[in-house]
Amino acid sequence: MDMVVKTSHIPQPGETVLGGSFLMNPGGKGANQAVAVARLGGDVTFIGKIGDDIFGKQSSQLFDEEGVDTNGILADDHTPSGIALITVDETGENSIVVAPGANAHLEPADVETVLNNYPDSKILLVQLEIPMQTVEHAARIARQRGMLVVLNPAPANSLVPGMFGLIDVITPNENEAEMLSGMQISDVASARQAAERIHQQGVKHVIITLGKDGAVLLEDGAFHHIPAPEVETVDTTAAGDVFNGAFVVAVSEGKALKDAVSFACHAASIAVTRMGAQSSIPFRNEILLSRMS
Repeated sequence: MDMVVKTSHIPQPGETVLGGSFLMNPGGKGANQAVAVARLGGDVTFIGKIGDDIFGKQSSQLFDEEGVDTNGILADDHTPSGIALITVDETGENSIVVAPGANAHLEPADVETVLNNYPDSKILLVQLEIPMQTVEHAARIARQRGMLVVLNPAPANSLVPGMFGLIDVITPNENEAEMLSGMQISDVASARQAAERIHQQGVKHVIITLGKDGAVLLEDGAFHHIPAPEVETVDTTAAGDVFNGAFVVAVSEGKALKDAVSFACHAASIAVTRMGAQSSIPFRNEILLSRMS
């Protein structure tokens, strides 16, 4: 559950800021991505773990309403559901602290059990708000089954390079790409260099999201810069999650990677014009209208 406060600026250490509006909104990177897939027309099963509390029960109910298959959601009777404390400034930038809760107890065996129940799945989309050993185990199983493995390396984690060989597509933002490549990113040219460095370490395709500047794609060594639509940003929370959900939906429909990235940029550009995480996620018809305008 995301607890969001809108304020003039993100406080410095030791500073207290009098904020404005407050809202609670279902969130979590994996959950946001699953809802994005469902709203954009994909067939999605969400694998995760929630606590036996009001936040967990509410989240599970909302997933059902969104059309997300919840048979992969497990309950932990001893740990609360995960929460995030989010501050959003007047430019739409955010600062987030996450208490993982039950997410930290999603075990490799849990994921393997769920994956065994879905032998026909084609794509695994995974992020890093669950234990690294669980992420790696899921990626290894998916690779063995011939699934496309897409890793959104967020929150940034220095252990990710150890599993580069299991990843088909990696989708870091600028900060995450800097950590993975060891290079500073300041523009499209430096983003290309960082993508090439990550590709050289064993990832087949690299996508680096650049916020209002869109994204860059390194596809088997071929480079593309895909711009994003110009919009007035209100809140960037979940923009990366929407991008990832939209990207895998487009790929599942047979779109080329470049076209899938363009579709994802349009979806994310709509999300940043709204407050909240899952509340900001667009539906398929909204993207179609956006691309026509």
